[in-house]
Amino acid sequence: MSANKLFVGSLGYSVTDEELAELFATAGTVVSAKVIIDRDMNRSKGFGFVEMSTDEEAQNAIAQLAGKELGGRAIVVNVAKPMTERSSNPSSSRGSRY
Repeated sequence: MSANKLFVGSLGYSVTDEELAELFATAGTVVSAKVIIDRDMNRSKGFGFVEMSTDEEAQNAIAQLAGKELGGRAIVVNVAKPMTERSSNPSSSRGSRY
């Protein structure tokens, strides 16, 4: 994963994609900003992802925005890590037990 993709945590549940993009635009060019929504609850999960146009702008965003308040909470900003593959549950009733 590229160093220009950022994980943003501790978001207030009312924060929108647009508010996230607006905040990060103060640090550089925002390619995309997405607050992750829980499908079952239809509300924010309290985190999102922002893609900046360059790695340098992403580093500036981390330096400038980590700890800033958004939606009433101090946000956490880090370089996004690749998603790890979920392991299957060995006690699952599907498949062979041996």
